[in-house]
Amino acid sequence: MSRVLVCDDELLIRQMIRKYAEFEGYQVVEAVDGLDAINHVQHEQIDLVLMDVMMPHMDGFEAIKRIRALQPHIGIIMLTALGEEYDKVHGFDLGVDDYVVKPFSGRELMMRIGAVLRRSSTTQESTNLFVREGLKIDFDAHTVSI
Repeated sequence: MSRVLVCDDELLIRQMIRKYAEFEGYQVVEAVDGLDAINHVQHEQIDLVLMDVMMPHMDGFEAIKRIRALQPHIGIIMLTALGEEYDKVHGFDLGVDDYVVKPFSGRELMMRIGAVLRRSSTTQESTNLFVREGLKIDFDAHTVSI
């Protein structure tokens, strides 16, 4: 079962995504801001991150930079009200796999999650990564980091 981290400061958005994702068979973890999301990625097995941008404490762009440093192959979808071209370009420059503008269709979001998970699981399998509770073992690179 794939684990999806939903990072958004709006409770109703997190609850709505949880209902759709659990119906599709995903396990959902919730974060209220970028710092909370990074903590989950460091200490839990997360397969995909849905990341809002405008949040307190740490915005989604900064959180993505830090998550990519921790987990280069994790699937990331931006889910934000920022729909200008420069926002999208900035997100893709940071390494997001997809960009969804609010308001959004729950069914379409689930299809995008599935597509990103298929691509990222293929990448993770080929790189031989093990991540659990802050420990990262890269068997291909012969490295261990905490």
